[in-house]
Amino acid sequence: MEPKQGGTVPNSLPEDVAVIDSGRSGRTGYPEVVYCRGKTTAQAEAIIVRMREEQIPVLGTRTRPALAKRILARFPDAEYDTLGQTLTIGRFCAPEDRRGLVVVVTAGTSDLPAAREAAVTAEFFGSNIALINDVGVAGIHRLFARLPEIRKARVVIAAAGMEGALAGVIAGLVSVPVIALPTSIGYGASFGGLSALLGMLNSCAPGISVVNIDNGFGAGYQANLINRR
Repeated sequence: MEPKQGGTVPNSLPEDVAVIDSGRSGRTGYPEVVYCRGKTTAQAEAIIVRMREEQIPVLGTRTRPALAKRILARFPDAEYDTLGQTLTIGRFCAPEDRRGLVVVVTAGTSDLPAAREAAVTAEFFGSNIALINDVGVAGIHRLFARLPEIRKARVVIAAAGMEGALAGVIAGLVSVPVIALPTSIGYGASFGGLSALLGMLNSCAPGISVVNIDNGFGAGYQANLINRR
């Protein structure tokens, strides 16, 4: 029977809820991540509890505030990023062991939710992070003013909605990989981020890879893989 929303967490995790991939870090180098959207609060909480029972550090993405409230009450070391809706418990990589630098750049403040998800993900897995906000091409002097900081990165994540031009501009100004993160920000003809996605895919600047719309987790994970090599 499916657990009710907000119900009691079972002592064991039924296989019809989830099967914890406890060996993933041995195969890929990184543990399983919990995508919380689409799960009931009780289902997601049960998965997280089981992972902690197996001493697996937890990164939960798209975590609703109701779930975060329950986890924060249960695990004193849990941290919740309200803007990026990421939940972490424990550390996969201690702060002193983080390496390199991933710089996450946003075109505008509206892109921050996806950018924060990317930043928390990359930091959780072992990268040093810098977040530079609101330097889109509509006021391109703002971007130029931050170039010395951006050029310190081993990988840049460029989060932008509208026409998604930021990624191509940055790729023409830096000598490191740029991960383009299209966001679902913009008016009607932006088609919920499709315009930014296609613009980034069609950029003439080399060195760009593109993740799915609003996929901050995917951008952060990829950036960390590159950065820590």
